[in-house]
Amino acid sequence: MSEAVRTADRDLSGQTTLNELETPCLVLDADRMERNVARLRDRLDRFGVTLRPHLKTAKSIAVAHAVMSTPQGPATVSTLREAEFFANAGVTDLIYAVGIAPSKLDRIVALRRGGCDLSIVVDSVEQAEAVAAASREAEMPIPVLIEIDCDGHRSGVLPRDREMLGAIAAALTDGGELRGVLTHAGGSYAARGDDALRQCAEEERQAVVDAATILREFGHACPVVSIGSTPTAHHAANLDGVTEVRAGVFVFFDLVMAGIGICRMEDIALSVLGTVIGHQPRKGWILVDAGWMAMSRDRGTAKQSVDQGYGVVCDIDGVPYDDLILVDANQEHGIIAVREGSDAVLPDLQIGDRVRILPNHACATGAQHGSYHVVRGESHAVEAEWQRFAGW
Repeated sequence: MSEAVRTADRDLSGQTTLNELETPCLVLDADRMERNVARLRDRLDRFGVTLRPHLKTAKSIAVAHAVMSTPQGPATVSTLREAEFFANAGVTDLIYAVGIAPSKLDRIVALRRGGCDLSIVVDSVEQAEAVAAASREAEMPIPVLIEIDCDGHRSGVLPRDREMLGAIAAALTDGGELRGVLTHAGGSYAARGDDALRQCAEEERQAVVDAATILREFGHACPVVSIGSTPTAHHAANLDGVTEVRAGVFVFFDLVMAGIGICRMEDIALSVLGTVIGHQPRKGWILVDAGWMAMSRDRGTAKQSVDQGYGVVCDIDGVPYDDLILVDANQEHGIIAVREGSDAVLPDLQIGDRVRILPNHACATGAQHGSYHVVRGESHAVEAEWQRFAGW
């Protein structure tokens, strides 16, 4: 691990409190995070399946070490800059889980030459041919996972498309390495209820198992069968044939996950600390210094049965006020009000009071901040500041 990475995080040992932090800033409840990680790890251990956490949510070495099974991984990333950042910190077992562009293959080779066992993803013969050519030129086989489309959500090869699966695998044999198959049940975010989520999980599993079976029938080894989404990871009833599960937002959870029914609101480990900066009593508003620059523009709960605006407002201990949400946001201003139709009363918050706002989308909100301020439970003492990787 580089010296820059080692010294980025700070142990504050309670020297700072939430009331002393400059706002807006990101607060991480370590107790909640640890419970969330243990919950999924224990579940997957019962299936005998490896957890390969997606680090795009955390973008932090300290959080990565809290969730990975070893300091070396395994883990998943969504950009090559993430891969380079985590590889520099000693994480050497990585999947770059976004379809590869040929222009990025030189960086893949450089990471692998540096000792990182980095696998990449393709879903076309054109990509596979580019990987094979780069592998021959580098005199180094680049390991590849074929992306499978399990639910029409995004990219990938249909799981029973024998012709395409065979053609991609054949193209890779000319220099590359077929390591397995991978899918992501993005459609599970629209599922509601345990039965629907279990069905999504089974469709995800069956898709990669079917694809792996076809590849093996063609004579190709397929050692990795990788699935991944937080909703399906928590609802799979059968993981036969699967070797690993990738998930990311489970570490923190968020209001979208709570709306789907994957977690409770009290499981959400991430919040934005804001300060009351004004009142508009005739409008029923309280103003805070956390707008969409602090919360992100994500309005993921708008499509759910309960629209949480830009976030649920809590007291400084992280306990939600009754029906109090961030109803609107400008760049630096957040507008707090009682949810429309509720009989709740606007709390008596004074100028300078602190609130914590639970985010719709942990990944998007986290991306707005450079560090986590780590607390435990209802303690106001900040025990550490963990740096986040900035950039793409």
